[in-house]
Amino acid sequence: MQSSHFSPRLLSRFVACTIALATISACSDTKQDATTENSAPAASYSKQTLSTQGKDELSLSASEQLKPYLERDITDEIFYFVMPDRFHNGKAENDMGDPNNAISYGGLDKTSKWAFHGGDMVGLEAKLDYLQNLGITSIWMTPILRNKAIQKDGFGHHGYWVVDFTEIDPHFGSNDELKSLIDAAHARNIKVFFDIITNHTADVIKFKECHNEDGKFKEDGQKGCEFISKADMAAGKTYTPFVPEKEQGVKVPEWLNDPKYYNNQGDSTWQGESVITGDFAGLDDINTSLPEVQTKMIEIFENLISEFKPDGFRIDTVKHVDIEFWQAFGPAITEHAKSIGIPNFHIFGEVYDGNPAGLSKYTTAGKLPSVLDFGFFFNVKDSILEGKDIGRIGALFDNDDYYRDEDSGPELLLNFLGNHDAGRVGHFLQKSFTQADDATLLRRSELAHALMYFSRGVPVVYYGDEQGFTGDGGDVDARENMDPSLVDVYNDNILIGTSKTTADDNFDTDHPLYQSLAELAQIRVANRVLRSGIHQMHMANDDTGILAFSRIDPSTREEYLVMFNLSETPRNVKMSVDSSAFSTVYRLGNVNEPKVAQGVLSAAMPRLSALVLKASEQVPTSNIAQVTIGDIYTDNERAFIPVEVATKTPHANTLLNVTYYGVDPDGSERMIASDNTSPYRAVVMPEVLSSIATIRVEVSNYDDELVSETMTLN
Repeated sequence: MQSSHFSPRLLSRFVACTIALATISACSDTKQDATTENSAPAASYSKQTLSTQGKDELSLSASEQLKPYLERDITDEIFYFVMPDRFHNGKAENDMGDPNNAISYGGLDKTSKWAFHGGDMVGLEAKLDYLQNLGITSIWMTPILRNKAIQKDGFGHHGYWVVDFTEIDPHFGSNDELKSLIDAAHARNIKVFFDIITNHTADVIKFKECHNEDGKFKEDGQKGCEFISKADMAAGKTYTPFVPEKEQGVKVPEWLNDPKYYNNQGDSTWQGESVITGDFAGLDDINTSLPEVQTKMIEIFENLISEFKPDGFRIDTVKHVDIEFWQAFGPAITEHAKSIGIPNFHIFGEVYDGNPAGLSKYTTAGKLPSVLDFGFFFNVKDSILEGKDIGRIGALFDNDDYYRDEDSGPELLLNFLGNHDAGRVGHFLQKSFTQADDATLLRRSELAHALMYFSRGVPVVYYGDEQGFTGDGGDVDARENMDPSLVDVYNDNILIGTSKTTADDNFDTDHPLYQSLAELAQIRVANRVLRSGIHQMHMANDDTGILAFSRIDPSTREEYLVMFNLSETPRNVKMSVDSSAFSTVYRLGNVNEPKVAQGVLSAAMPRLSALVLKASEQVPTSNIAQVTIGDIYTDNERAFIPVEVATKTPHANTLLNVTYYGVDPDGSERMIASDNTSPYRAVVMPEVLSSIATIRVEVSNYDDELVSETMTLN
């Protein structure tokens, strides 16, 4: 622990926690190095301890129970995704931006859902108590670098129209105020993540064939510039780029002002080559295929890390950038962060694709550590928030094999239920369950969040969801104010779990969703296996609405069983288990204690309920009888290498790890994939196999057995 990163208050709490280990189960994480958790009771949590009034020294927040922020892994985090402009206005003086810099000045209109509303870094820092008590351990902000405040299609309140990569946008504050926020968060053991853009800059470059000298379109009603393909460019059809006089030299660093570093092919049509080289809604598309651009962009973000010391990046519009750029960017950025003392700097990309084949392309071939799991978002939205079949959730987790290669895996994915583009949990619920009462909508939101907190991956809460915000759809319709709002189309929304509207102050720590998420955070943090254990599916039954899976620590063999009844009908659930008894860690709904007899667990699950249990006994060892490598096949632009493992004695949980090595003709080998859940298979990019002569498979039972088999490739 580096004491310089902790406030005296936080240090005193850690000391108090150490002294009181015998009386507070939530301190379990602080003593892991000294003892094992094999015989420790499951840490449970009661909503009664969540009151923010009169909080005593032993009532630790989630961030205070974890390792120091520089030391801990991404799987320990609970994210809060916040749009600073819409969160809290801590300094009214900066509401209009910088009057001395015209491109970043103006745009304030608190009555318009499109405009700036005044939120800033000072406001975020002022609400750190609110976030810490919610159980947040990492804050991810929408982009905060200096923007072009006003463009033809709106206002840069969201931060995605960057003109200066070296300073914060004056609407949000100063560089020093950003540093103050980061220092204050770090003092609470909370990480801070930046949202960054490498695909484009603000719309400054124009084309003589499409625009007048003042930058306006030549034709009345014109919305964009036709995309010109590379083939058409080679045949002589090109645009002549220029920058209107009033916006010349506005970008920082200086090299970004030169049109030669941009693709200049017109607006994307969202298909074909335009996905990579077209302007994203008119924004100036950087030519990320140029080695010089790759070097310069890496330098920009290395400098940001050196100056501000954030804990990671979320990267915007990843699939609109050449994959070769990511192959250089990801390793370079994480290595730079490590070199200046940030060993666990984490990067995750935004790839707007629900198909794991599309998402995993960027964590495998693209060398990014992680992505936002849009597959989780779409499948949970469809099943829990819209009432469709739940089999899709089982299929989602079965496809986790797409992410398992030598340096990434599904446990690193960031799970979310809504965001600033797609819309909110509350909106999906109200749109789908038009006849449901508020209690039912509230329960469904709690269930979706519980699944996000207890399944594999890292949970991300979208700001305002903890206050039951609903919105009217995606984009600006899902960007309400936490401060009292003056936007009519926000204030007429019916919120979930409260009689308030967005016209009220919505930092309500007594809101039932705030309380529920705080409880989920305590459960997740106090029970380590729910953060990092292997996710093994047991059931996703469309007919009954029962979803069940285990989280298992392969080193200690601890098991947590997680069960949901996602139907509107009470269900009696029976399933095979390995342990003779379980203790209850968490329950949602009036669920009685389950019973275990002759290897079968029986549980009466009320409608829309959840249960998390800890097994009293270790998961038994699976002794290996035979290993067989199946025929390689291709699907979804991937090569699949299936492996069948027969065990000597069947168990409810089969705890095995299958590691795949590619052996080159010279005999050297490298790991290409691994899988610890049945059915076992490697899912790799076809080019991975192009230079491999032999596949060697190594199967471990996490005990004393290790069986190896090989397959020669033609």
